[in-house]
Amino acid sequence: MSHEPNATKLPATRAELLVLHADARRRRNAAPLGSEEHKRAVDEVGRIEVEIARVERAANPPLV
Repeated sequence: MSHEPNATKLPATRAELLVLHADARRRRNAAPLGSEEHKRAVDEVGRIEVEIARVERAANPPLV
């Protein structure tokens, strides 16, 4: 759960998260370094990676 006021809820499956992760990485890589767009994409990549790790740890057996 994010403390950001405009953060959207992330999907629950690893496959869906990986799609979002790839899209966020593309936006991050395309944005000018240091721009607001770049900062937002960096934050989103991080949020998605944390959720992927949570899903992987919750798997039975854990994927990590």
